[in-house]
Amino acid sequence: MTDFSEDKIKDFKYWEVYAAQNQGYLGRCVIWCKREGAEDVEDATKEEWLEFLEIILELKGAVKKAFDADWFNYAFLGNVMRHLHCHLVPRYKSKREFNGFGFEDKLWGHNYKTDRSFETPKELRMAIKEEIRKNL
Repeated sequence: MTDFSEDKIKDFKYWEVYAAQNQGYLGRCVIWCKREGAEDVEDATKEEWLEFLEIILELKGAVKKAFDADWFNYAFLGNVMRHLHCHLVPRYKSKREFNGFGFEDKLWGHNYKTDRSFETPKELRMAIKEEIRKNL
């Protein structure tokens, strides 16, 4: 199992927020339910959902402030990792530059698709994580 602890942005009572390891979409994050046994959205308690909504608002604002995202997609997939989590995927009308790297949302206006070949150097991922954390 991969250790994602170095990617953690913030800890909440019921959820944890991480910078996604693949930053093909600049500022992509994963919101992870802390509770063991929570696999699907229907497993979330009322308290978890209320906190989740607060996190979405806070995180969306931080990513927008950090990278000027134009839109956001949210995905509860669970195909690879069968545990309750949500991908927050910022979308961009135009190219963005951050830390000397260029990011281009080639599917703007369409469903996002993860480019598995996109390499995110650790130093870049840590800088993205810190930029989001700074704006939370």
